[in-house]
Amino acid sequence: MYTQLFDPVAHSIAASAAFAALPLLTLFVLLGVLRLPARWAALASLVVSMIVAAFVYGMPGAQVVSGALEGAAIGFFPIIWIGINAIWLFKLTQASGHADVLRRALAHVSPDQRVQAVLIAFCFGALLEALAGGGAPVAICAVLLISLGVEPLKAATVCLLADTSPVAFGALGLPITVLAKITRLPVHEISVMVGRQAPLLSLFIPLMLVFILDGRRGAKEVWPLAGVAGLAFAFAQFAGSMLLPVELVDIVAALFCAGASIAFLRVWTPGTLRTDLRTDLHPAHASTTRNAPAPLQGAALAMPMTGGPAFERANERPSARTSAQAGSAHLTRDSRAEVLRALAPYAAVILVVAATQIGFVAHAMGAITSSFAWPGLHVVGPNGATVSAVNAKFEWLLSAGSIVLIAGVLSVPLLRLDTRTAARTYLKNLHELRWAVFTVCCVVGVAYIMNLSGQIVTLGIWAARAGTAFAPVSPVLGWFATALTGSDTSANALFGMLQLTTAHHTGLSDILLTAANTSGGVVGKAISPQNLAVGAVAVGMIGREGVLFRRVAGWTVLMIAALSLLVWAQSTPLLGWMVP
Repeated sequence: MYTQLFDPVAHSIAASAAFAALPLLTLFVLLGVLRLPARWAALASLVVSMIVAAFVYGMPGAQVVSGALEGAAIGFFPIIWIGINAIWLFKLTQASGHADVLRRALAHVSPDQRVQAVLIAFCFGALLEALAGGGAPVAICAVLLISLGVEPLKAATVCLLADTSPVAFGALGLPITVLAKITRLPVHEISVMVGRQAPLLSLFIPLMLVFILDGRRGAKEVWPLAGVAGLAFAFAQFAGSMLLPVELVDIVAALFCAGASIAFLRVWTPGTLRTDLRTDLHPAHASTTRNAPAPLQGAALAMPMTGGPAFERANERPSARTSAQAGSAHLTRDSRAEVLRALAPYAAVILVVAATQIGFVAHAMGAITSSFAWPGLHVVGPNGATVSAVNAKFEWLLSAGSIVLIAGVLSVPLLRLDTRTAARTYLKNLHELRWAVFTVCCVVGVAYIMNLSGQIVTLGIWAARAGTAFAPVSPVLGWFATALTGSDTSANALFGMLQLTTAHHTGLSDILLTAANTSGGVVGKAISPQNLAVGAVAVGMIGREGVLFRRVAGWTVLMIAALSLLVWAQSTPLLGWMVP
């Protein structure tokens, strides 16, 4: 039996916290400073967490290994499981040619790549996050943008940042429902509080995306659309958090945002069209493109969906309007039936999700669930109660990843594919994602080791010493936890009780702090090794996750600073009226 001890170093929380932070520091230094591939940074962090657990916290070696294995198992199912199946779903549309149909349909809305980035990365990406999550929005949307001629590095950066604000209600509201189960707080109140925090980010993300793509000129020329998209999504997410079940908030927000954006484009177009952003005209950005590694460019050009004008005329610099006219002239307009068939896989996900809400269907699917105490783990807290992390639960059919898998199977005949092609595509997808799977398993292994040994609680107790000043720190913890685990759900599982306990000891609102953990987590999603690994695979940058990390890290610092300021204001009479 291992009894957790939270101050193993000289009975000092501060000294113990210094050791407990080592796995996190290892991960971020190796990934962001020394530029190691995410898989090796994650593996090194796992080794450091195991050493700290065994030699600093005194956790028996066999239990350390068992805890790491449990974390790796949870990392695969359900966390990366959803990403595997969501990317396979998209690859089915590639195999059938309907990904090109979807691309052409989006290109018909506007030939401007900055507009396409808002529609694909922000609107469509939010829908994918609402339905599946797990890195799928980054992988799918990045490939779509590359196929339209956007530079791979910019495509990945844009998609990583776009996949933030929808995360709180993503994967059918899983982060919030898990947080409610752990803290025993009302789901609706947490939902309402998150709906008064996360939409702040939604307001500005579309503008950030066009700035990344085209600098200040892009922001100046496309800000009306960015404003409409951001405002539409933020309003729908805010209203939906109060009026809708958590499972539907982001789905409705994404559809409302897409509808509002497309309607706005019927009456407005950018003054200058940009249809070739593969090599930016700005000198600072052009140097980045010229210095891009050959494998990056080759991988992007080899993707099945390539064929946009930018890939064919990479070294030509025609005027933007001439390119737009030429591109539009060669666009094939597909039949309505083919466009609907291209959308069928995503409609299938919605239908399967709806079916799981039917009582007898949910009961039948839920019956195939495994719950058991993980072998070799005997961990109790200081009060003698068994730590919840020693119990594993696998919902084989009701997990979001399995729901997407079922939708993929249903989509095979709809896309007119044969079973052999679908199976071959799945195996190829697994092979391409092997390092992403390895990275996620290592990172979640770190989270479980830190949780089981007591390192997480040590860090939390140390942070809680800030008292009422802890409020602006609260979302930062969610940011770090999601960056570590790659999942806002996992971040809530790690720090949910910590936020609740801190609230009770400091007199702050428990709804405010637990919701802040979720809202802060959405920012950490952009720099999580899981998302970075999936994004690197999607754009042909395997082993160069550190480049992506540095591209998005600064933006996430600005976002978490704004969110921390909001949470602080909500903890005071200034905005305290916003807390339900």
